[in-house]
Amino acid sequence: MSDTLKIDALKYHAEPKPGKLSVELTTPAETSRHLSLAYSPGVAEPVRAIAENPENAYKYTIKGNLVGVISNGSAILGLGNLGSLASKPVMEGKALLFKRFANIDAIDIEVNSSDVQEIVRTVELIADTFGGINLEDIKAPECFEIEKRLIEKCSIPIFHDDQHGTAIVTVAGMLNALEIQGKKIEEAKLVCLGAGAAAISCARLLIAAGMKKENLVMIDRTGVIFNGRENVNQYKAEFANDVTTARTLEDAIVGADAFLGLSGPNQLSAEMLKKMADKPVVFACSNPDPEISPELAAATRDDVIMATGRSDYPNQVNNVLGFPFIFRGALDVRATAINEEMKLAAAYAIRDLAKEEILPEVIEAYGGNAFEYGKEYIIPKPLDPRLLNRVGGAVARAAVKTGVAKVALPECYKI
Repeated sequence: MSDTLKIDALKYHAEPKPGKLSVELTTPAETSRHLSLAYSPGVAEPVRAIAENPENAYKYTIKGNLVGVISNGSAILGLGNLGSLASKPVMEGKALLFKRFANIDAIDIEVNSSDVQEIVRTVELIADTFGGINLEDIKAPECFEIEKRLIEKCSIPIFHDDQHGTAIVTVAGMLNALEIQGKKIEEAKLVCLGAGAAAISCARLLIAAGMKKENLVMIDRTGVIFNGRENVNQYKAEFANDVTTARTLEDAIVGADAFLGLSGPNQLSAEMLKKMADKPVVFACSNPDPEISPELAAATRDDVIMATGRSDYPNQVNNVLGFPFIFRGALDVRATAINEEMKLAAAYAIRDLAKEEILPEVIEAYGGNAFEYGKEYIIPKPLDPRLLNRVGGAVARAAVKTGVAKVALPECYKI
């Protein structure tokens, strides 16, 4: 990070007052009458109503538009395990994005524990406060168990965004990139470098979207994950390849149609890129430094489609394209979960929006240079205002269709 960016970032978080969030009033509180309605004695009426029927909490409190953003700081961005308090700026940032892009109120909660049972119990005890829970920056494999247990225990959506948000946006971009390159997901061979939470979730959703498991090779720090390899946990073992004889990235990359990097910087060399199939797709999503730089990739091959996690290059694979709108749709129908059908619906909605004509205001927001669906625009821009209705609507409709919605589809989402 440059000195200028570091200074600006610290100043941004410190001024005009510390942090990125505040609490605002939504009802008047100017007179004694207002106060008697807001608190004692008037507040007793919604209390009684909720005691009689818990669903009334959605009518009389903020619950229906409130998300808890929860972390223990064990996997903060690309910085690692720096503790729960150090994760607070990121969780506040997540809450800011919820509000900015989907008008969802979000509160960050940092849990100072690395014990799975303690975290699960903590979230379980406070879950009724919220309409949904966004888990964030919790390391694998604990994150899988925490999410699984909370889904079983809670009647509101539990969503680990590092897993599913990444997967949804990745699938959307990958489908379009393969299409532009003249390839079908059912036939494409993909190498996934990384076997953490995001990689495993991406692999699951890619397979749900049509990729054949035998065409996916996953690689961790030890090498290719294959049947019979020792020291492979249950989550990685799900993607042990029965077919490949490759044991290293250098082996696996030969003839691959696509590369998905969720690992670390400079892991994919120019020589490896040269060995990929014609018209390759490279998603180098390590942040801030990708597995291969776009400049090196472009200098090595002129037929490559390149995506990163960075905003200063085309084709940014970023969770902000997903989670605000996914929760918006889920909250609007009071969904009890965010299931696979809802995730796929979100991915397909993001995919399809990229193929539509770009709005003038989006072009203006990104420097005024016109762009269109193609090699340098495979996925919508986060500031495209259509994402809210398209993705939110797709998620809400899928929730209704799969029976996890508790209220009818709002008119704004009806096609």
